[in-house]
Amino acid sequence: MKKILLSVVLATYNEERNIARCLDSVWELADEILIVDGKSTDDTVKIAKKYKAKIILVDNNPTHFHAQKKIAIDKASGDWILQLDADECLTPELVNEIKGHLRGGRMDSSEVNGYWLPRKNYFLGRFLTKGGQYPDYTMRLYRNGKGNLPALDVHEQAVIEGEVGYLINPMLHYGTPDFENYLVRNNKYTSLMAEQFAEQKVPINLLYTFIHLFFYPLREFVWIYFRHRGYVDGFPGFVFALFSGLRFAIAYIKYWQVTKYSAHD
Repeated sequence: MKKILLSVVLATYNEERNIARCLDSVWELADEILIVDGKSTDDTVKIAKKYKAKIILVDNNPTHFHAQKKIAIDKASGDWILQLDADECLTPELVNEIKGHLRGGRMDSSEVNGYWLPRKNYFLGRFLTKGGQYPDYTMRLYRNGKGNLPALDVHEQAVIEGEVGYLINPMLHYGTPDFENYLVRNNKYTSLMAEQFAEQKVPINLLYTFIHLFFYPLREFVWIYFRHRGYVDGFPGFVFALFSGLRFAIAYIKYWQVTKYSAHD
């Protein structure tokens, strides 16, 4: 039986605090590790080279970082692609599950072209279990040539041609190891949302101000905290629900500010 080759692909920029944990988790699984790095100024590349990763250097574009992920995907040579972020890692159970699919030939003979992976998200000292945060399914494992990343949005999922399946064991996401880091990410993502508002030409008037500053935040909080039982996760669950809703208000205020100043130029 022909061996099925697996390419692990990442896009990175200044990820020295995360990259070793990520690559440690896939080291025995990957036939190829391919990293598109935005010319990191820390030791990201130095650490990655210890894992014999292939490095492609590009100019970093923080507002379109997803485009760098697509470069990595397009350069992969394996039969299957496992797409990760540097702040993610696989559990040993997930590694064994993927190995079983590879060795059993199911990823070669099956009509399934992609697998959804459950993901646990770390927030304020714990992995969230409710609030829509687990299982947080994400499409990261797919047959080369059958999965495409549109590269239009930072949180987009790969689009798969054909059938998809689900794996059982989770990957771990350490995107916000502390609240300070969470606020930095929140600032970046709300700025991206503000750009999307500008592209959509969202009106700035009393109605839309009310919707974005009050209605959307309240709706999101109720949806996460009550409908998806975020309260089960205690104080971290409350904070997550609160700031998930506030992102609409923050992004709209940023959009209003840029539009207001542009109008005065």
